[in-house]
Amino acid sequence: MNLKDALDRTVRCYPDEPAVVTDEGQSVTYAELDARATRLANALARRIGTGRCAVLSVNTMAAIESMLAGNKRGVATVQLSYRATVEELAEMADTAAATAVVFDDHNADEALELVDRGVFEVAIHAGDRAIDRDDVDSYEAVLDAADPALEPTLPAGEECAVLYTSGTTSVPKAVPFDQEQLWYGAIQVIMEHGIDETDVALCTSPWYHMVTTDAWLYPHFVAGATVVLHATFDPEEALALIEAHDVTGLLGVPTQLKTLNGIQKRADDPFDTDSLRYIRTGGAIVTETLVEETHEHLGDRLYNTYGMTEAGPDLTFAHPSAQTDHPGTIGKEAFSWELRVVESVGLSETPDPDATVDAGERGEIIARGPGMATGYIDNDEAEAKSFFDGWLRTRDVAEVDDEGFLYIVDRVDNMIVSGGENIYPAEVERVLGNHPDVAEACVFGRDDEEWGEVVTAVVVAGDGVGLTDGDLDDYCLQHDGLADFKRPRAYAITHESLPRSDTGTVLRAELVDRHFA
Repeated sequence: MNLKDALDRTVRCYPDEPAVVTDEGQSVTYAELDARATRLANALARRIGTGRCAVLSVNTMAAIESMLAGNKRGVATVQLSYRATVEELAEMADTAAATAVVFDDHNADEALELVDRGVFEVAIHAGDRAIDRDDVDSYEAVLDAADPALEPTLPAGEECAVLYTSGTTSVPKAVPFDQEQLWYGAIQVIMEHGIDETDVALCTSPWYHMVTTDAWLYPHFVAGATVVLHATFDPEEALALIEAHDVTGLLGVPTQLKTLNGIQKRADDPFDTDSLRYIRTGGAIVTETLVEETHEHLGDRLYNTYGMTEAGPDLTFAHPSAQTDHPGTIGKEAFSWELRVVESVGLSETPDPDATVDAGERGEIIARGPGMATGYIDNDEAEAKSFFDGWLRTRDVAEVDDEGFLYIVDRVDNMIVSGGENIYPAEVERVLGNHPDVAEACVFGRDDEEWGEVVTAVVVAGDGVGLTDGDLDDYCLQHDGLADFKRPRAYAITHESLPRSDTGTVLRAELVDRHFA
């Protein structure tokens, strides 16, 4: 079985059931979605042969149809981030050897600039904006002119998608996946949440990212469920969609959940979210406070997951009951994965898979499984640092307890060395994040002549709250779980949200420039 076969089965079993509903009210059945994806696959095969097609779009029907067309072609859809710069997009497209692009109104200016630069040979515009250019085709016209029956030569191969890492410290790396690898991921998520054809899932995170693609869209499509497509995240609109469509499944990073909880908490007449059966989160620290508030204001079935693009879609899975009994855990290894916590080594060295740490000790997570990517496109240096002997190096430091539950400590390359002591920022962020007046916190080290590095925190205060450095320092001093030498020696207190990547990772370098330059 592979992803294409699984999606074909869905169309056979649920042809007249709603596949996608947009936030603008458009609805298509599985038969209709399949027919449109088939036409697009044929059109692309005629225009670019076995060349790859990139997609630059917010969460639109065209983006979904392009994903499915890539499956039918057996040629990877290159899933570009609409939050990237034009320079980054050009490099990403070049690395993945994309020869065509499908783009929407939201990203038209960037797409046209890329076309003008000669990045793409074929450009297809999906939207209402008037674009009068001979080198740009209309999406609907392309579909109307295409053959409705799938070209007999398709699929041309086993490719499925090219996805990109978050790129918080460098240009995102291109990660290729085939039909079988992403099928494993989709089935895994179906098993975790018990997804079936009766479910309705809200898609509000960017479609192009691994977690949205393989932990949300594909699992629900394979199961025959309905996806409610939210173009870009707006918290009140998202809550309204949950209420209007009796949404059963919600995916959101912790910052999104905090925002949704806040709206519900402040509302005189909160949105009805009783239909929610499973809420999936990950990508950042999940505090006890976030769990409690989500249970109170959204739903009591909050699942915490941990993963990375190369491992799609999650390496661990924490059931709600596990989080109650083991606060802060990311759970245990997910279905089809083998994880080991091994002795940490430098980034220039290779971890020893047999050097596992004992309970209560810390080490780096390494992983292997059938859904794992096997490398990067055109980046041998990065590939050698991440993939070795069938294992994937995560660069995440974790602690394992006596029952085998894992707790993320931090990134290998985030460690602060202050006065000869090793300090992981995530430890301090967890403490600060549980302060009742703190909305978000980010901790990092800054160079210091005396201490080597000094622990520094940027703290986002809650609405209408007046926090001081002294308040935070007293809180850290009184907290039993934080050694004195780990507490921050410098603070920046703000009401501006922390800058984050698509996956919720805080952009530390941007914070340093903003508050300490």
